[in-house]
Amino acid sequence: MARDPENLQFVDLNGSRVPVALRHNPKARRMILRVEGGRSADDPDKVAVTMPKRASVREALQFVESKAGWIEDSLANLPQRIPITDGVIIPFLGVDVQIRHHPDARRGVWRDETGIHASGDLEFLPRRVTDWIKREARREITLRVADKTERLGHKAGRISIRDTRSRWGSCASNGNLSFSWRLILAPEFVFDYVIAHEVSHIVEHNHGKNFWRLVDRLTSDMAGAKRWLHHNGERLHRYG
Repeated sequence: MARDPENLQFVDLNGSRVPVALRHNPKARRMILRVEGGRSADDPDKVAVTMPKRASVREALQFVESKAGWIEDSLANLPQRIPITDGVIIPFLGVDVQIRHHPDARRGVWRDETGIHASGDLEFLPRRVTDWIKREARREITLRVADKTERLGHKAGRISIRDTRSRWGSCASNGNLSFSWRLILAPEFVFDYVIAHEVSHIVEHNHGKNFWRLVDRLTSDMAGAKRWLHHNGERLHRYG
C-alpha cells in the first residue's frame, strides 16, 4: 500500500527550528520516530514521524517535543556531510579513493589505482563525478544481478537505479528490481548482499525461512552485511 505524502512541519527544540516530516502509514500501530540526515543545504537534517492512520498532527508534534533530548543527541551524532569535490576521499566498494581534478585534461571522468579523476571546470566536478558513480553502480549491479539470476535459473525484469532513503533495494512482483546507487559506496560484501536479497525475492516473495536460505546461498556474509547496514547505512546518505 502506498504511503501518504509527507506533511512537513517545524518545531522549536531549545531554540533550534527543526523540520519534522509527518508520514501517515495505515499499517502503523504506534508513532515511530527517527532522525534522517539531509544530503545538501536543500535537504536539511530532519525528524521523521511515522503515524498511525487516526493520529493527528497535534499528537505527532507533541510526541516529537516529548523526545527533544533524544532528537538533539541524534542530530548532533549524525555523520559529517562529505561533498563530492577535489581532494575528498570517498569509499568505493570498500576501498577509499581520492577524487582528483584535472582542469586541462579532456577525458571526462575515469578511475585508476590513484583515484577517481575528473577533467573540465571545477564547478561541474560534483555533478560529473556523481553521474559517473551512478553509471558504475548500474554496471556493477547489472553484472551481479545477471550472475545471481542465472544461478537461480530465473530472469530479472527491468533494473532501476535511484536515490532512495527508506530502502536500499526492492523487487516488484513482475521481477523489476530497484537499487540505490549509494550501495556502491558500501563495502563489497554489503553491496553483494543487497543484490542477493532483492534477486531472491524474484523466487520467494516473502521473508520466510526459504527466502533467507536462498539469500545465504547467493552471498558470502549475510549476517555481517545486515549488521553493517544497521550501524553504518546512514553514512552513505551523507556523500554528495
